[in-house]
Amino acid sequence: MYAVITSGGKQYKVSEGSVLKVEKLDAAAGDRLSIDQVLMVSDENGSVKVGDPLVSNARVEVEVMEQGRDKKIVVFKYKRRKNYRRKQGHRQPFTKIKVIKIEA
Repeated sequence: MYAVITSGGKQYKVSEGSVLKVEKLDAAAGDRLSIDQVLMVSDENGSVKVGDPLVSNARVEVEVMEQGRDKKIVVFKYKRRKNYRRKQGHRQPFTKIKVIKIEA
């Protein structure tokens, strides 16, 4: 069984027991959350429910494993022959979650 959920403006294909990084959520490590933004659900028999845009009465139970920040990326801007250079770093915050149960 798997589902397609949306979190932080991105879509993720999840199944029970899968671990993934999503955009930062307001929850502490160990908290359990329910995600209602389910776009599609497929069960063991292969039948698929596609939402318009969301599947009604479907939700995904997740557990927050950790809060963290990704690796640093370097943002470098320059204009040639104008002596213009700007170097800046960025670390995106994330939440690592584990899927506990998919309810359709």
